[in-house]
Amino acid sequence: MEKLYEGKAKILYSTEKSEEVIIYYKDDVTAFNGEKKDNLKGKGVLNKKITKYFFEYLEENKIKTQYIKDRDESSFFAKKVKIVPLEVIVRNKTAGSFCKRYGVKKGINFENPLIEYSLKDDSLGDPMISKEAIYALKIISEEKLNYIEKTTLKINNLLKKILEPKKIDLVDFKLEYGYFGEQILLSDEISPDTCRFWDKETGESLDKDIYREDKGNLILGYENFIRRMGI
Repeated sequence: MEKLYEGKAKILYSTEKSEEVIIYYKDDVTAFNGEKKDNLKGKGVLNKKITKYFFEYLEENKIKTQYIKDRDESSFFAKKVKIVPLEVIVRNKTAGSFCKRYGVKKGINFENPLIEYSLKDDSLGDPMISKEAIYALKIISEEKLNYIEKTTLKINNLLKKILEPKKIDLVDFKLEYGYFGEQILLSDEISPDTCRFWDKETGESLDKDIYREDKGNLILGYENFIRRMGI
């Protein structure tokens, strides 16, 4: 296998099929644009397991993803996509950088989900970007961005539908999309690394905030999420 790309949490490898890749989930964990980082044994296995679960659930509900099939405990086969250089952020409650940016307390419910965008560029710190700037820089067309927004709101509803019976709040999350030919597919991952999951009753974090805010053992937190979801 040839390594095609290595990011903070995943490695992409080639396969015998030019249109497919293997996505391998690493044990590395980072926060604050890589300023804080560690290697936690077993984290990659947990994130891969959770992402596979969510991608299969979304596929069953007619959301097109890059996921193809399972490979082993740390990786799966996926369609080889060209990532749209945008991070699509959905907020159902105030938390994290939103609170810091606007000086509001965390946990305020939004009447409607709020969608924000950041430019996917580690060297710039993934800065926030407006729709007007996205169009001016010709990152993606208005038609395609509208499709991404519509799909993102469907995903938000589907995730809340499966999380609410487990008494887990979907506070916010980040999605990435990629081109597979002319098709736009949900890509990358959906895991506690890219989402904020809170216990509905206690507000306990079941996500990477455990690591960001030194709240305890991240692996135990992710394993708790898996148990709660019955994955």
